[in-house]
Amino acid sequence: MSLSDQSNFISIKALEDGVNVIGLTRGTDTKFHHSEKLDKGEVMIAQFTEHTSAVKVRGKASILTAHGEVLSEEKTKK
Repeated sequence: MSLSDQSNFISIKALEDGVNVIGLTRGTDTKFHHSEKLDKGEVMIAQFTEHTSAVKVRGKASILTAHGEVLSEEKTKK
């Protein structure tokens, strides 16, 4: 596996219960195609593919990419 292949992976670690990870499709119409719910401490490894162009994270989580770490904020309650 080359370094460029490795940059297609991200890891998401839930920092609270109920973090939603949603995969979005490629193409002319962007649609949800996969969803996972993570509890505190759970980790998901995701890969961008010919079908997945974006990942949406809802809830407090640490997201590690080839570009560094991003922290998402807590899910707001209405």
